[in-house]
Amino acid sequence: MQAQTTSEQKMEALFAAWMSTEGKSFVSPEVAQTYQRRVQRFKDVVQLKKPDQVPTILLTGGFVADYAGISHGEMMYDYEKAARAILKFHEDFQPDYQAASNFLPGPAFDRLGYVLYRWPGSKIPSQSLPPTMPFQMVEAEYMRADEYDQLIADPEYFCLRVYVPRICKALGGWQLLPTFFATMEMPFIPFWLGVSGAPPVMEAFQAFLEAVRLNAEYGAVSGRVSAELMSKYGMPGTIGGFSKAPFDILGDTLRGTRGVMLDMYRCPDKVLAAVERLTPIAIQMGLQAAMMSQHPFVLIPLHKGADGFMSREDFKKFYWPTLKATLLGLIEGGAVPFLFVEGGYNERLDIIAESGLPAGRTIWLFDRTDMKAVKKFFGSWACFGGNVPASLFYAGTPQEMETYVRDLIETVGQDGGFFLSPGVVVDQARPENVRAYLEAARKYGVYG
Repeated sequence: MQAQTTSEQKMEALFAAWMSTEGKSFVSPEVAQTYQRRVQRFKDVVQLKKPDQVPTILLTGGFVADYAGISHGEMMYDYEKAARAILKFHEDFQPDYQAASNFLPGPAFDRLGYVLYRWPGSKIPSQSLPPTMPFQMVEAEYMRADEYDQLIADPEYFCLRVYVPRICKALGGWQLLPTFFATMEMPFIPFWLGVSGAPPVMEAFQAFLEAVRLNAEYGAVSGRVSAELMSKYGMPGTIGGFSKAPFDILGDTLRGTRGVMLDMYRCPDKVLAAVERLTPIAIQMGLQAAMMSQHPFVLIPLHKGADGFMSREDFKKFYWPTLKATLLGLIEGGAVPFLFVEGGYNERLDIIAESGLPAGRTIWLFDRTDMKAVKKFFGSWACFGGNVPASLFYAGTPQEMETYVRDLIETVGQDGGFFLSPGVVVDQARPENVRAYLEAARKYGVYG
């Protein structure tokens, strides 16, 4: 009988795929070695070791466009300008890892009739923002309070036929989609195809396929830019996929903040049943992306569980159990959950640290959490970083930035298992402060 692959072996296979240079083009053997050294550096800190130096990443949003002198709208509609802006940023600042930006496929969103966000340059009048503004979410109750039973009974059915038609107006015809179980018998198929051929359904599929094509055009440029940064400079990407905490799936974009907070008191049992039902989907979403990208890191931005959103007891009841189950599912599949802990988690650290998550299998990027407390509770079992304030990038001085980075590394980063990062996505910054951040990391982040 063949031995079952362990979660550790699955993780090591994903790390090996990320680190491998096979099938990847580099301008020289030295650049290929730089790429592998940077991947190894992050692997070491995840596994609570001391690498050669502290890994340093940048979370950049609108700054990339501003630095290149183009609008946020051009970042979403003029792919070649966006590509040049991204390349210029990386060429001028030379970060060790590829930095994100607000480079997204505006034409695909337009074709979907996407109303969950507003963005610069949108061709949908209700969703359009000025070209100088970054995108913004439009929070609403896209799932009604009386629809919990439908969601719990079949989340995929609800998402495809109820939620998606509400947030993608061009896909409204999917409300009429027949069940795909009608393919189980040959005589059923003509009826199945007949209902699928209704004009609203056909129009929805046409819009979907056109959006797929438009996204492929974006993906080709995005892939080319990423490959060039890797080939010329040995810069690895840092994210292999995305997922969400089950409570955030429910609270961010289904019920909305107001709706879900009221539901916790009006129908707590339904809230708990819904987040439990969403947990396998959150696991599948992350693992599928990691397997396709052959990259272990699955980014999970945390929203509704922060201090101030809910009490400590509500966090223990509504938020943490299904998030923990999601993390364990991702870990079992070989992925490394990369938690973007937005806001403050000062009242949550002990709950998480004492929950029994396996050591060396997660990454935690903190925003406004006391890093000395993080070191106390997380230092022996989890990789962590973050906390460099966005305000320093824009309103600080290079000397203030250098001092902050030095003190942070010396206070919580001396024993390994630590990476340097801003606490949030940096939309506005002064170039000299960005350079000071990277230079200070290289100056003070070297291990003896």
